Amino acid sequence: MLIDAFQRTISYLRISVTDRCDFRCTYCMADRMQFLPRHDILSLEEIERIARAFVSLGVRKIRITGGEPLVRQGVIPLLGQIARLPGLDTLALTTNGSQLAQQAVALRDAGVRELNISLDSLRADRFHAMTRTGELAPVLQGIDAACRAGFGRIRLNSVILKGQNDDEIADLVAFALEQGVDIAFIEEMPLGDIGRDRQAAFLPSHAIRQTLEQHWELIPATDQTGGPARYYRIAGHRSRIGFISPHSENFCSQCNRVRVTAQGRLLLCLGNEHSVDLKSILRDAPAAPDALEQAIRSAMALKPERHHFNLAEPVQILRFMNSTGG
Repeated sequence: MLIDAFQRTISYLRISVTDRCDFRCTYCMADRMQFLPRHDILSLEEIERIARAFVSLGVRKIRITGGEPLVRQGVIPLLGQIARLPGLDTLALTTNGSQLAQQAVALRDAGVRELNISLDSLRADRFHAMTRTGELAPVLQGIDAACRAGFGRIRLNSVILKGQNDDEIADLVAFALEQGVDIAFIEEMPLGDIGRDRQAAFLPSHAIRQTLEQHWELIPATDQTGGPARYYRIAGHRSRIGFISPHSENFCSQCNRVRVTAQGRLLLCLGNEHSVDLKSILRDAPAAPDALEQAIRSAMALKPERHHFNLAEPVQILRFMNSTGG
C-alpha cells in the first residue's frame, strides 16, 4: 500500500493521456495555448506501465483524464489493457463529451465503469462562449449515448462562474434529474494565468446550495464516495448533487489520490508543485520495473499536507488544468 507522511492511504490515481483538447474552456486554458510536442508526452505503453505499477502498489481506482482523453489516438485499446489489470476495482474517465456519441459503447466495452462529463451551460451560445470552440448539441447527444450505454455511474461536472452561468444552477440540476445522472458543482481551480481575475468570478459552494434550496430540499447523502465531493439527494430522485470545494471547504485531510501528467510527472498535489519525473525513469531504465515502483513509493514522502489556494494572490501555479490532468 502507498501511505504518505500524514498516514493517508493513496488508492486513487488520475492519469492524463494528453494535454490536447478540442475545447478551449475559459477557466482551463488561456486564449492561445501551446501544446507539448509528441515526444514529450507519455506513450501508450508507458502509460500502461505506470498504471500497472500503481495497481501493484495498492491503487484500486484509476481515472483517465486530459486535456480531452478521447482525442488521443489508440486510447480505447489502452483503456482495455488498464481495465484488465488484476486488482483494479474501477476504471473511470473524465471527458468534455464531444466524442461520446461515437465512443460511449466502445468505452463501456473496454471496461470503463464511471464517466464524468463536463457541462457548464445548457444554452448553445453561452456554451460556445465558455468553451471558445465547443458546440452544445454534440455534447448533449453524447450524454444521451452514455446514458443508454449502461455505465455504472455518470456524473456531470459544472464550474459555475459569477455573472457567466450562475443563472443556470437550477436548470443544470433539473437536467441531471431528468437524465437520472449525478451532478457536481466544482469551485474554479486557480491553475495557470487565464487572463482574467478569477476572484471576481468565484462563486462558493454554499452560495450554490442556497440557490438550489430555493427549489428543492437537499438531503445529505449517506453513500459518500471517498472523493472530495460532498453529496446530497433530492427526495424521489436517484441523482446526487455534489459540491467540490477546494477553497471554501478544504478536503485535503482525506486526500487519497495522486496524478500523473501527460508529460509523465507524478504530481503529489493539485495545488502544489511537489512531483517526481516518472518519464525519465521509464526511458532511462525501460527494463527495470523495480525502479519505477521504488520511485513511486519514495514519492509519497513528498505529498504535502494540503494546498493553499488563494484567489486574492497572483497566479501561484503556472501550469494549466489541461496539462495537469482534469
